Amino acid sequence: MPSRRYVRGWGALSLTVGAVLVGTAAQSPAGPGTLQAGAPEATAVVSVDGCETGGLCSAPRHTVALSAGRTSAGRTLTGHPVTLGAQATGPVSLLLRTPGRLADVTVTDRRGRRVAGAPSADGTRWTSTTALPAGGHYTARIVVERPGGGARPQAPHRHSARLEFRTAAAPAGERLTVTFGPEGGGTYGVGRPITAELSRPVPADEPGARRRVERALQVRSEPRVEGAWHWVDSATLHYRPRDYWPAHTTIRVHSGLDGLRVGSGLYGGRSRPLTLTTGERVEAVTDVAALEMTVFRDGRAVRTFPVTTGKAGYRTRGGIKVVLGKEPLVRMRGDSIGIARGSRDFYDLKVRWATRVTWSGEYLHAAPWSLDAQGSENVSHGCTGMSTEDAAWLFRTVREGDIVRVVNGYGEPMPPFGNGFGDWNLSWAEWRRGSALTGRAAAGPAPAAEGSLRPAL
Repeated sequence: MPSRRYVRGWGALSLTVGAVLVGTAAQSPAGPGTLQAGAPEATAVVSVDGCETGGLCSAPRHTVALSAGRTSAGRTLTGHPVTLGAQATGPVSLLLRTPGRLADVTVTDRRGRRVAGAPSADGTRWTSTTALPAGGHYTARIVVERPGGGARPQAPHRHSARLEFRTAAAPAGERLTVTFGPEGGGTYGVGRPITAELSRPVPADEPGARRRVERALQVRSEPRVEGAWHWVDSATLHYRPRDYWPAHTTIRVHSGLDGLRVGSGLYGGRSRPLTLTTGERVEAVTDVAALEMTVFRDGRAVRTFPVTTGKAGYRTRGGIKVVLGKEPLVRMRGDSIGIARGSRDFYDLKVRWATRVTWSGEYLHAAPWSLDAQGSENVSHGCTGMSTEDAAWLFRTVREGDIVRVVNGYGEPMPPFGNGFGDWNLSWAEWRRGSALTGRAAAGPAPAAEGSLRPAL
């Protein structure tokens, strides 16, 4: 049992990891002051010495004692950091074990970033929102409030303590990293989703690992918007807001995977952050039935002109697309979309002012050979054709990430993934179902905290 001296102070504070309290006796093979997971009721006990009289201690002395269950380990460590062993992978908790409550808890890493966490309803426990990365050094500053003694009501006594602890270094081996897209530093249209390509797959049958990864991929925007990640496949995620990004938004993307134990012996590594901005909201709307396109800038129509779209057998895909890029001159051949050479529909043309909207070769481009059909008949092989003047204007007006909508058409819908960015064709409810945190994979109880530190970006 902790000594009487501990009880007379503001009490004992336990550092715990995961669902069980952690710790070993002083003879742990990991060395003195190292806590390993799995020892029932084992704790690292922190107490303040010399603060029994009440008030805030400006320079308290604190004692860290290792104990296991009801038996003291027989060794105290004064002023030394506690090290959480490599198997201690759950959230970190600070637990007050005597009467009183935690009036304030601030935990920071060595760079001064605050660790997200929350107190319990009764004020006796503080638990980090996320698991802590390996190889970290943390400082907890704690204020404990105890009821005033005596027959008459008295103001509660406050005492402070400072606890340092570390997480064990990650073992050598492969690290999970992420590459964000698009290229940073540029200005994009409001429809451009954020992409995250993982260096190795995280299978759907490992939902806990997916939750940890998803929590670690942090997106902040100014102004703030509601958004979510969606798992496209086991190594690719897309992030988009509920609606399009607001115009002139700054978006910062950061990976908190470094040092995070993802699962199955895999740890995260360092990844390059991403910063980008959005420009004006530009949206090109093609009305297939009316055979015209209207371009809007920040909700105001700025130009309408005739077009031609896909004829029978080659209908233009309907729905929402995003500009992928622009090519001032591109060679288009029928065999690229499965039209055999020598057939009546085969073509081989050099096309000017081509704005790409699918990877399979759908463009908005100049089509001077179909001027007579523009505005009156759909004659293309799936692209949207217009005059050279209109195509050049559109080419200069739009940028990567701008929105292209095809309405009142006859073609198949644009798929959400695999042929460009059709992400916006999913409703917000459908989108969130692709998240490991809010979708089907998140069904059922989950650990109280998984993920990483949440640094200010």
